[in-house]
Amino acid sequence: MRTSKAVALARITAEVVECRRCPRLVAWREEVAANPRSSYRDENYWGRPIAGFGDPGARTAVVGLAPAAHGGNRTGRIFTGDRSGDWLFRAMHRAGFANQPHSVSADDGLALRGAWVTAAVRCAPPANKPTLEERDTCADYLVRELSVLQPAVIVVLGLFAYEAAWRTLRQMEVDVPVRRPKFGHGVEVGTGGPVILCSFHPSQQNTFTGKLTEPMLDAIFHRAKELAAG
Repeated sequence: MRTSKAVALARITAEVVECRRCPRLVAWREEVAANPRSSYRDENYWGRPIAGFGDPGARTAVVGLAPAAHGGNRTGRIFTGDRSGDWLFRAMHRAGFANQPHSVSADDGLALRGAWVTAAVRCAPPANKPTLEERDTCADYLVRELSVLQPAVIVVLGLFAYEAAWRTLRQMEVDVPVRRPKFGHGVEVGTGGPVILCSFHPSQQNTFTGKLTEPMLDAIFHRAKELAAG
């Protein structure tokens, strides 16, 4: 089954990286790639949509917002090469989901165990703010990924990812509560399928201000492991 899932996910990846559905996002990601930040001026940016990655047999899916302009849009892998990813993969490593605590490039040896990391929107958006229309245009990729994975737990990083995951489960015809519970760090939502586990996003806006601490993020992934094992 793991092999068949890997094949199906590879097909989705092949479609994602060629996507040009959203003109604003296409223009932005390519503009950023053509004009690298000075600290990365010697690097060739990926400048394309970012697919999910991880263990095809994952029982935990992690859903973020979108690639960072000089993170995933540069390296070609979600949460790779930026501060948010530093926090995320350290926490996943401590919880046993990752073989190493850092992620700096797509070929740095990072491997995930029991987890799949993806995003609601696959292209880097201006000001890190995709529109709702762009979210919905991208939605079928997440629907298809989660349909293949059939995870027991979905960790959502931030309100935007929570709303996207909720809509995705509805599209998958998974029974969800009539009223969506309010987002909050550590909130768990049971559904007729996976448990949604909410976390603040590990963005600098949250980590620099202390809104999100490493123990708080660790608690999320240790809880995800418990839920996935159950």
